[in-house]
Amino acid sequence: MAYALPVYLFTGFLEGGKTHMIQESMESEQFNTGEKTLIIQCEEGIDELDVSQFTGKNVYLETIEDESELTLENLTALGKKHKLDRIIIEYNGMWMLNKLYEALPENWQIFQQMMFADANTFFAYNQNMRSLMVDKLMNCEMVVLTRTPASIDKEAVHKIVRGCSRRAQISYDYPDGHVEYDEIEDPLPFDMNAAVIDVADEDYAVWYRDLSEEMDVWNGKTVRFKGIVAREPRLGKNAFVAGRHVMTCCAADIAYHGLVCEFPAPVNEIKNRDWIMLTAKINVKAHKLYGSKPGPVLVGIKWEPSAKPVEEVATFY
Repeated sequence: MAYALPVYLFTGFLEGGKTHMIQESMESEQFNTGEKTLIIQCEEGIDELDVSQFTGKNVYLETIEDESELTLENLTALGKKHKLDRIIIEYNGMWMLNKLYEALPENWQIFQQMMFADANTFFAYNQNMRSLMVDKLMNCEMVVLTRTPASIDKEAVHKIVRGCSRRAQISYDYPDGHVEYDEIEDPLPFDMNAAVIDVADEDYAVWYRDLSEEMDVWNGKTVRFKGIVAREPRLGKNAFVAGRHVMTCCAADIAYHGLVCEFPAPVNEIKNRDWIMLTAKINVKAHKLYGSKPGPVLVGIKWEPSAKPVEEVATFY
């Protein structure tokens, strides 16, 4: 593969402060030391970049005005048009990020992903455009709320962000120029030190996400949870998939999130769509159902029939 080009991805909604932050970054000698930088802007806001103020002169501006233009061919062409050290993308908040991920050339690697939002409209966007909000929060490393009022409800902001990501940091930029960071403790809702970690019905979504993000931490742990079975012929008689349907933001995105479970002997009595209470040890390893990357494989210890949970679809809140 060719030399990897780092991509700095600025996401968020109109007037959230993306352009302003790019301007400040490119004026900073700490960030901009003359690297050949391609800046791709995917929306037009009130602020405009002033290239004359950048500390380095090796900066190339390009625009992608329509989502249909966001293709592998077009991005590859932009990369070949300029000799580059890095790329900055100011992404349109109305476009889903999967469109960008699928269009990125192989050697364009996202180095940092940040979301910017006006604190005064953050809750309105979350209420009225929840799917877009979740899309921008799920993979970001930093959430920056600009124009933060003194009355901001940090607990509510924390809950919204944590409903999508446990790793994203949250910062608050106030009109007087000072910055505060989210320091709300965020303990997991289960005892990580227990010999058998019980995952309550209402905590499945949180547990599955944490397991996905922190597989090394969960490797070797024994868990007990309630799930619905999916029998897969390719797994044979000794194995099945157990999990729950999870809703991230709305009914349209409900999807089954399950884990491969292997027993030492056939478990023919467990049928497709059965609800069971499963006790198993987590073993992170390669498995054909997970593709090329290792994943959590459950080593079955015990199972028993179970009634459905009160809420069949697991959520984060």
